[in-house]
Amino acid sequence: MQDKTISGFSRLSKEEKLNWIAEQFFEKPQETIKELKSFWHEDAEQQRVFDGFSENTVSNHFLPFGIAPNFVINGDVYAVPMAIEESSVVAAASSAAKFWSKRGGFHAKVLSTRKVGQVHFSWTGNSAALKAAMPDIEQQLREDTRHITTNMEKRGGGIQDIELVDLTAEEPGYYQLRVTFETCDSMGANFINSVLEEFGVSLQQMAATHDLLRREEASLDIIMAILSNYTPECVVRTWVECPVEALDAAGQNMDAATFAEKFAKAIRIAQIDPYRATTHNKGIFNGIDAVVLATANDFRAIEACGHAYAARDGRYRSLSSCTVKDGVFKFWMDLPLAVGTVGGLTRLHPIARLSLEMLGHPNAETLMMIIATTGLAQNFAAVRSLVTTGIQKGHMKMHLLNILNHLKATPAEQEQAAAFFADKVVSFTAVRDYIKQSHNNRLVPEHFLKK
Repeated sequence: MQDKTISGFSRLSKEEKLNWIAEQFFEKPQETIKELKSFWHEDAEQQRVFDGFSENTVSNHFLPFGIAPNFVINGDVYAVPMAIEESSVVAAASSAAKFWSKRGGFHAKVLSTRKVGQVHFSWTGNSAALKAAMPDIEQQLREDTRHITTNMEKRGGGIQDIELVDLTAEEPGYYQLRVTFETCDSMGANFINSVLEEFGVSLQQMAATHDLLRREEASLDIIMAILSNYTPECVVRTWVECPVEALDAAGQNMDAATFAEKFAKAIRIAQIDPYRATTHNKGIFNGIDAVVLATANDFRAIEACGHAYAARDGRYRSLSSCTVKDGVFKFWMDLPLAVGTVGGLTRLHPIARLSLEMLGHPNAETLMMIIATTGLAQNFAAVRSLVTTGIQKGHMKMHLLNILNHLKATPAEQEQAAAFFADKVVSFTAVRDYIKQSHNNRLVPEHFLKK
């Protein structure tokens, strides 16, 4: 077996990395090199910036950058940037935005913005002594991190609360400092982690010098200091509501009252059944992730937090809720969202910079509301399709172009296929057979198509 391992890969130049990977793992190295280089930015300085985002880069990975217009949120109109590879997502968000723009728009508010970090440590001494020393410990921790927190405090942020959590019943000797922060318009990961690591150093020093702790002759060992991506106190609420009769256009051939009840029941099913809830919430994140990516925020952190929040009562449930009461339809969602509009790549990535400009240079709270609302819009569109026409009709129509591109259909063939499949079920096989027949200039036999 050929040895394809390598030592010192990170020290190779970009060209050397590319050449090595092409030679070792591809059948046609020169074609591979050419194709990967075709995605390099024509501006060398811009490409240098991109290369700095990650390690061992050999090319760029492109995602479509789309726009969902007509979002009315708290009376303001937004065109929302979305970076996503899945067809029908942008179309669905746009459709929902237009629908609700004529029914009062979306409403949103930030409920809280506190973020969480932890210092995990072991203490072999008496817990009572540790608890008694906490007022002094907290004061010292704040003083020792003043050089880190001063600028954030000037902006209205900084350390909020420091809490000692005794978890010795779960793990012998295990404690943590649970710290809450306000980070203003930044996501704050670097700030929080810097503070927490300094806390760890100070805590060990105090264990050796504080009168109440020193006399215990016990050890205090820092296990790790790190922010938590679970931020249940950094929450935004977004909602729509209207009289039931205003939903007359939502249900296709279904009357407004029937649509409202069926829609609400679909949401209740997602509250009850974790299998359905998982797919339901994935659809919400179709919208959320797309905006998060477009603005260069951390979609992995946001998804992890959202899914944990969905299971906060011990059972995984829908993130969205719906009621039909006294003739009023209300659809809403509470969601933890830790995002930033300064720091990280938000200003460094050119598309992120343009996305934020498109949104009117929002602060972090406004961005939270826009992102959450896009997720709710996506959810409305998906559930609306599910309880009316079914999800595949719209999705596969949007997917038709992807199939045609895969089959290398010409522009003329693509136009003809779009017209041909306008009233037919789209499948890869049917499209493939249509293109095959098109190449032979023959009509497509009916047995190729599923009515």
